[in-house]
Amino acid sequence: MPDRMLSASPSKLAGLLVGTATLLAGATFAHAQNAPNAQANQRAMPTEWFKVCTDQGENEICNTQYSLIAETRQLITAINLIDVKGKVNQKVVQAVVPTGRVIPAGVQIKIDGGQPVTLNYSVCFPNRCIAEAELTDTLVNSMKRGGQMVVTSINFQRQPNPIPITLSGFTDAFEGPPKAQPELAQRQQELNEALQKQAEERRKKFEDAQNAAKQSAGDAAAQ
Repeated sequence: MPDRMLSASPSKLAGLLVGTATLLAGATFAHAQNAPNAQANQRAMPTEWFKVCTDQGENEICNTQYSLIAETRQLITAINLIDVKGKVNQKVVQAVVPTGRVIPAGVQIKIDGGQPVTLNYSVCFPNRCIAEAELTDTLVNSMKRGGQMVVTSINFQRQPNPIPITLSGFTDAFEGPPKAQPELAQRQQELNEALQKQAEERRKKFEDAQNAAKQSAGDAAAQ
């Protein structure tokens, strides 16, 4: 199935940059068929803000990002603050959400009690949609001062899906040096190990529940 472009102008970099350095290995997006706010109700794995930089041609692309991943390896929401310097100079904020969204509504991001900022959808793939807007100094400063960002998209049932994202650690990640490749590899390994541990715990709970049900059925039959 080919990627479906949504009003993407040539200056937009969403389709090219969203995967530049985002740490999403092993994660899949929550399905749009989920009940309203299902993504928000999933138990998320601990994560943090971090920055990665890479050279692409004559440009350096830095991405300060936060990816919210559920125990089930579903990527609930991701935020990318992308800064391109070189032959192309552009700053973009992106929200990455599951498919099955109401496109005209866009995605709203709100910092604490401030006014919401609307990001318009620019591209959809089979498993995710990307909304973006120009990254302004006003938004960055609000994020530095703020405590929480809420990312809200509207699902196909026309219900809002608000996803809270902490801003703790954002300033250090945004202003500090990018993560080195060994650090990224270590982070990925730790994430995979945590996800594997959670999967094993869920499997054990399921088996224990099955064994308890069998035991109860056996006791009832013996009476």
